[in-house]
Amino acid sequence: MEIKKVGVLGCGLMGSGIAQTAATAGFEVIVREVTDDLCERGFAGIEKSLGRFAEKGTITAEQQAQIRGRMTSTTKLNDLADCDIIIEAIIENLETKRETYRQLDQICKPETIFASNTSSISITEMMTATSPERQQRFIGLHFFNPVPLMKLVEVVRTILTDDDVYEQAVEFGKSLGKVPVRAGDKTGFIVNRLLVPYMLDAIRALEEGVGSIVDIDNAMKLGCGYPMGPFTLGDFVGLDTTYYIAEIMFNEFREKRFAPPPLLKRMVLAGLYGRKSGRGFYDYTKDAKNPTPMNLL
Repeated sequence: MEIKKVGVLGCGLMGSGIAQTAATAGFEVIVREVTDDLCERGFAGIEKSLGRFAEKGTITAEQQAQIRGRMTSTTKLNDLADCDIIIEAIIENLETKRETYRQLDQICKPETIFASNTSSISITEMMTATSPERQQRFIGLHFFNPVPLMKLVEVVRTILTDDDVYEQAVEFGKSLGKVPVRAGDKTGFIVNRLLVPYMLDAIRALEEGVGSIVDIDNAMKLGCGYPMGPFTLGDFVGLDTTYYIAEIMFNEFREKRFAPPPLLKRMVLAGLYGRKSGRGFYDYTKDAKNPTPMNLL
């Protein structure tokens, strides 16, 4: 089956980015959100993103209009019935995802591939909400933020994924202009399996007085060539998101390296999520471009 029409569940930060990327690659895209207001907000973000590409000369005004013309929105799951692949980017809640897939399984044609953009939830746990036939056509497609710019996509297979479906998913990732990496359905996949323990260790080093927030960030940037230090990265990703992923990984593996440090838990409870809340390891409220380190200990 040739993939021509792409369905995207969710028009938030990730869903809108996936939709824009697929439309830019020439696919017909339909995006489903739960309300018209969320659809409008998501598409406003896409318009803004495409406008930036046009301003930089990456795309022409004509191409911008063509890309926008390949995308439509809906609030009805039934409108995704004839999609060739559906990429889910909704709330990271297992039961919500399972119920959505359960409904889609009854709506979509047998050939439709189901793909989740989850960064941490087991693909197998979501897959079992669908029929045995659909389970062979169920994969993970984990994109990275911002989707239109980041080149990587993790293509995740379960023990039941059909070989041909998996290869088609890899080729689909390439057609989007991404570099696919193959991963098994192990919690955290490749990137978060390696990245999350690194970020948690940085927090433990701060708790233990190894160095300050600024010094640890600078050490990893200047000593290891990382584009940003672990605390700047944590604030960018979202400390609540990092905590949530760490909890899932710890519950899966029961290893100390995946356990959220006490400081991270306290920060999340206090609403210090990073850039999106204005404060995290750094305070962005006065000058977002030159944030000041927080006094956390």
